[in-house]
Amino acid sequence: MIRVRAAFTASALGLAFVSGWGVLPHTAMSQTAQRLGVDSARGVYSFAPNLERSLPAVVKVMALGGTSPSSDDGPKPIQGGSGVIIDAANGIIVTNHHVIDGGRNFTIDLLDGRFLDAELVGADEATDLAVLRVRGTGLTQVAQVDSDELRTGDLAFAVGYPFGLDQTLTMGVISGLNRTGRGDTIEDYIQTDAAVNSGNSGGPLLDSRGRLIGINTSILSGGMGGGNDGIAFAVPTRILRFVVDQILANGEVKRGEVGLVVGSLTAPRARELGLGIVRGAVVHDVYPGSAAEKAGLKRHDVITSLQDRPMMNGGSVQASVGITTPGTVLSVTYLRDGKEGRTIMTVDDDKAAIAHLGQSEAIARGITVREVADGVQVQVVEAGTLAASVGIKAGDVVTFIDKAPLRTLSDFARAVDSPNKIHLIVQRDAAQVEFDLAR
Repeated sequence: MIRVRAAFTASALGLAFVSGWGVLPHTAMSQTAQRLGVDSARGVYSFAPNLERSLPAVVKVMALGGTSPSSDDGPKPIQGGSGVIIDAANGIIVTNHHVIDGGRNFTIDLLDGRFLDAELVGADEATDLAVLRVRGTGLTQVAQVDSDELRTGDLAFAVGYPFGLDQTLTMGVISGLNRTGRGDTIEDYIQTDAAVNSGNSGGPLLDSRGRLIGINTSILSGGMGGGNDGIAFAVPTRILRFVVDQILANGEVKRGEVGLVVGSLTAPRARELGLGIVRGAVVHDVYPGSAAEKAGLKRHDVITSLQDRPMMNGGSVQASVGITTPGTVLSVTYLRDGKEGRTIMTVDDDKAAIAHLGQSEAIARGITVREVADGVQVQVVEAGTLAASVGIKAGDVVTFIDKAPLRTLSDFARAVDSPNKIHLIVQRDAAQVEFDLAR
């Protein structure tokens, strides 16, 4: 709630604002009112003049699947959400990957009642973003603002089409920045308490001037119904711009990697390392021959900044590297044995190898493994990968790949180093489970 000490007089609605130094002069009165969101003609607080310019850019997105076997009515709706036009001249719309996932055809509904067919330009599951293109006239685009300029406490407005309703606007504040830990994707979320519900996915989060600051993507709900509990997350424009530029240029996102396995610096871990901070990313492993190894980074180093941008946790590092292209030079600040160090590393191509073999872990085909007494044990299964979809779980011990027994990380790396499908046998509790896993 905005609290303004104001006195209303009868002349022209008499908006005269009281400051700590007295009543502002009449010449400053209208300027102050405008800054504070006051509609002086009606004598009410309103952000409508700023927001109404952007609302026509917010669209309803529908993903269509195959036709019904018993009907010739055409493709059937399978899911929907929201989106926002960021380039009216070229008909470019941004929405969520999960809104369009599985769709074959796409349509959008405009605020003025029109609906248009849309084509999918490309999508990026790692950031949950997708780009659509429409052909149409009279389109409106939303202005963008650099999300790095945001501050906790700024007003935020979510716009979309929740629960099948017409376009809906909700208001809240930015509750936090640089939020991570929602999954295994590239995360650097804006957190807001503006109401975001089913159908809002892919819609814009706007600032009080109606400018785009993020794309609403998920909520944290404690209720059984999955409704809004005042914690919602949006992909910031900092990430959006990189992803959209890549998709428009290449049809996909081409990002690099640096060969690091990192985790968040927690209080217990900080005590183990003799540190008095709980902000940063602990290096768990470094891939041999990687950019990180060439830069001199080692296990137990704590990365505190990349490109002079503070790293709050492991997710911050993942997000910062995830919006870089191969060849990018990154400046790194880190702590080792409590002392600060600096280095630079040049981002590698993330498609250089199928398996990444580190000192204590190996990563391939969406799973991270570590040596144990009777094989190699799955530590992490990346969300959205084939490994996750076929049912491989953290804790599984991989004992055989294509009938070859596994004992070491090197065995695992050699076994998966193939473009072909591989057959895994894993030990899960007292049972053996088998999986086929493509690259």
